[in-house]
Amino acid sequence: MKKQIPNLAGGMFLILLLVFPLVYSKGDYDYIMHIMITGFFYAILAASWSMLSGYAGQFSFGHMGFMAIGAYTTGLFCHYFYISPEPTGLCTEMGFFGQYLIVVNPIGVTSTTLTQDCLRQAMDVWGDTVKVTPMPVFLGILLGTIMGGFAGFLVGMLVLRLRAAYLALFTLGFSEILKATISAEINITRGQAGLELPPLYPDGITLLGHYYGPTAKLPPYYTMLGLLLICLLILTWLARSKFGLFVRALREDQDAAAALGVNTVRYKVLVFTVTCAMAAAAGAVQGHYVQIITPNMLFLLQMSLVVAMAVIGGIENFVAAAIGAIILQVVLELLRNSFVIGGVEVDMTIWRLVIFGLLLMITLRFFRNGLIAPIIAFFGREGVAEETVAKRSAGSQEAGS
Repeated sequence: MKKQIPNLAGGMFLILLLVFPLVYSKGDYDYIMHIMITGFFYAILAASWSMLSGYAGQFSFGHMGFMAIGAYTTGLFCHYFYISPEPTGLCTEMGFFGQYLIVVNPIGVTSTTLTQDCLRQAMDVWGDTVKVTPMPVFLGILLGTIMGGFAGFLVGMLVLRLRAAYLALFTLGFSEILKATISAEINITRGQAGLELPPLYPDGITLLGHYYGPTAKLPPYYTMLGLLLICLLILTWLARSKFGLFVRALREDQDAAAALGVNTVRYKVLVFTVTCAMAAAAGAVQGHYVQIITPNMLFLLQMSLVVAMAVIGGIENFVAAAIGAIILQVVLELLRNSFVIGGVEVDMTIWRLVIFGLLLMITLRFFRNGLIAPIIAFFGREGVAEETVAKRSAGSQEAGS
């Protein structure tokens, strides 16, 4: 029974997350929902990075870079591509199953944006006679996920023969190059001005007979939570398969695993590709949720936050890393509230980061596998010692007879 406590606690926690937006009704509803959605976003990043680093032993600083690839892929796709029944004669366009695939010309950040937008000029001429259809948001998210996985595959094939600090430095350099490229290509990405994205549900959505508009928080909440659960299910399936056994062998001793016949490069590339695709999917969904993306999402501080969340939760347990990310995101936001002690106001917008740093230092010093993973492991090991002793006794009796 004790062994089932983590499963029961996990089930209760999941039920709480599922019903929370339906029962919470305070005035700060939108703010709290935003915190939770962002927590799910970081949970996906922390869980996938935990699989890459904690299970496979591949320490990467490029995870936020692949997240940005997913976000910018869907952003550029939805920003520049449209379907029209009539040609504009102004934009780049091609026939597409009786329709026209229109590619809007890059216009960058200028004061004459309206005059350079070829599609808008054509629509002004057409009026209401021609209906231009934007690209489906979820097709953009799918493309972002595929591009993130493909980029992970290419980078993995190139660098995963490197180890330890060399791999970390290469992926850090990759992320910085990507950030510089996005910032420099102002005509296409709009640089630091940011690229606007359509809402996750541009026309709203009806759930259980209730209509939710494009800016409602509940549909993105369940979308990001659903993506988190899908990622955790995939990671669990991989961890319990031969794939998981092989990547853990790589973490423990790569040379020994290679000597036993494990294709080390293949499995390192596979785990890198899968986890990068998950990061890209999270970035794509989050981009449509916040409706704007900038190169600032690639700051090293953001990557450090994901690593810290995984470490505090439990780097060798992706479920613990995900739970830790959600809890830490909620706590960090709640700690923004300042308070007064003895007439002195304590500005928690600064001190909350000090508290976070101290928690990370204590975890690294005294709790090597995080704060949540040991609790799960404690209940999961119930009866293992007795079972091992019984098997050894049975083996000794058989040998004696």
